[in-house]
Amino acid sequence: MTTIDTLSHWRLDRDTDGLAWLTFDRAGSAVNALSADTMAELAVVLDALDAAPPKGLIIQSGKATGFIVGADVNEFANLDTPEQARALVARGWNLFNRLAAVRYPTLALIQGHCLGGGLELALACRYRLVADQPGTSLALPEVMLGIFPGWGGMLRLPQVIGAPAALDMMLTGRGADARRAAALGLADARVPTRLLHAAARQTVLSKKPPHRARGLGGLANRWPFKAIVANRARKQIADKDPLGHYPAAPAIVTLWEKHGGNALQAPELIDGIISSDTARNLLRVFRLQERMKANGKQPGIAPARHVHVVGAGTMGGDIAAWCALKGMTVTLQDQDMARIAPAIKRAAALYARRLKDTRLARAALDRLIPDPAGGGVPRADIIIEAISEQADAKRALYASLEPRMKADALLATNTSSLSLETLRAGLARPERLVGIHFFNPVAKMPLVEVVHADGDVGEMGSNAGSNAVSNMSDATARACAFVGQIDKLALPVKSAPGFLVNAVLAPYMLQAMRSVDEGLAPETVDAAMVAFGMPMGPLELADTVGLDIARAAGEALADGAEPPRCLVDRLARGDLGKKSGKGFYTWRDGKPVKAEKAKAAKDKANAGPAAAAPEGLARRLIQPLVDATRQRVEDGVVADADLADAGVIFGTGFAPFTGGPLHYQGSNAWHHSRTAHAE
Repeated sequence: MTTIDTLSHWRLDRDTDGLAWLTFDRAGSAVNALSADTMAELAVVLDALDAAPPKGLIIQSGKATGFIVGADVNEFANLDTPEQARALVARGWNLFNRLAAVRYPTLALIQGHCLGGGLELALACRYRLVADQPGTSLALPEVMLGIFPGWGGMLRLPQVIGAPAALDMMLTGRGADARRAAALGLADARVPTRLLHAAARQTVLSKKPPHRARGLGGLANRWPFKAIVANRARKQIADKDPLGHYPAAPAIVTLWEKHGGNALQAPELIDGIISSDTARNLLRVFRLQERMKANGKQPGIAPARHVHVVGAGTMGGDIAAWCALKGMTVTLQDQDMARIAPAIKRAAALYARRLKDTRLARAALDRLIPDPAGGGVPRADIIIEAISEQADAKRALYASLEPRMKADALLATNTSSLSLETLRAGLARPERLVGIHFFNPVAKMPLVEVVHADGDVGEMGSNAGSNAVSNMSDATARACAFVGQIDKLALPVKSAPGFLVNAVLAPYMLQAMRSVDEGLAPETVDAAMVAFGMPMGPLELADTVGLDIARAAGEALADGAEPPRCLVDRLARGDLGKKSGKGFYTWRDGKPVKAEKAKAAKDKANAGPAAAAPEGLARRLIQPLVDATRQRVEDGVVADADLADAGVIFGTGFAPFTGGPLHYQGSNAWHHSRTAHAE
């Protein structure tokens, strides 16, 4: 039996003045996660403190990786019965209610990530202080796993910051950095790291009343305003998810409005949410994301400090801006300052939007150095080429770069279509050229394909269960580590036309265009896929990518098939999509103008060939994508089906609730849709 003297995960220290410091340092883990055993030990600590109450209790982390990352997700995966699910909810709900009710003041001292159950623990404390440093993040991201914050978050977060702000955090999973946490009232203060302990001591003994939301935010927790806010939230959820693919979001609203955030009062909701296919699939996606994050953690590889980017166009400029945002010194080269200036302007806008602190934004901009002469080449750890997709031009550039590079520098290309084998021809050390393929927009897209040539690594298919590619070459490993360093997800892929993501997107977009050739309106086609769960429809995506780029990608993978007539006609008119102002849609202020009302009227009247979407349209559109994904696995372009699913989700936005295209094809939902279509 565990006692206060035999704790494995917590350490309780008492000061001579009566303060107690409780340090969470989960044994055998790089991060603090709340598991059954760690929470059982916390109950033992509370027993000891009940017997000898301190003047105040300060809870802190013993990990450099942050406060608490949340509940142990592995325990969710092992829930087999409704009774187990309810017991898991009750464990945290009851324990944190007990913490909230103790007679002495409590304070959560937060550095780094404070997520999910970690934030629910912090909310059960009377006070919260956050370290004023990058990396501090407070969030309730349960909805992104298809579940809800059932350990008190739905009760206490609205009380502390007001219902509208709390619902926004809970329904989106968005986090708050130190500045925003303090502004919301989620933290009592943000404090410089060197002053944290002194501030914690002063605050926990201050006898200040706990912070509560005031004004409209506070009123929204009371009847009848509560119902108004809840109904508005439901409408927003229905607008974004009309087919109810993500049931956790409306469940959160109901639990807050009807049950005071106590899920134990609605056991049928617990059973339905935690046992849902959505929750299981989103947990699968989370684990796949963790697997790709592991690719970015390569032991023994020093972090890159200086990145040199050649090509200041949309991709090169935005890659350079992102690297500088992540703390690296970046030199950006192009033919002259006039070509570099737009990239610097976009970077300034990115930093202002992301950092919201003029000093930090200025520091990031100072790290991004215009370099038309290429003076940064000899100092760079990584050189990224992002010039036009012309093999001869790229090889000529490499010939000029290679003699000036550091002996251990990595050379990378952002090519989306050319083979590494072609580009390596003529290099003195061809093995150090790798592909690091970013997606547009760089700041939003989490995936980066790390491209290797066929002979660079050993057999991958036998390594399906591991976190990293076996026998990864030095250059590939360094490229993956760099991708991890800039907080992107590294997916190793073999050099092949379209790699993974473009190779599966092209047939999907072409199938959508053939539907237009058959008489369907672009709005009808796109609406079918948005309703399925895609972030945008395939024709809006084609417009965004550029119809000329879509044609080139399609030709590379079409085996001589004729391109869709609607694509040929638009290109002949010079309609290239978003960049020209017109494609499948007319674009105004960066957004497509969709004739939705006119289309709806047509659909109702059953007028003409552009009427309502035919039965099974969404399935027909994604079939080529699924087939192409499976082909990429069979061809060894990606290590296994799981990583292929992850790549398509994080590289295209493929509906996460499905678990990925190949997982979805093997699911009951796929077979049900096939049966319904056949009927």
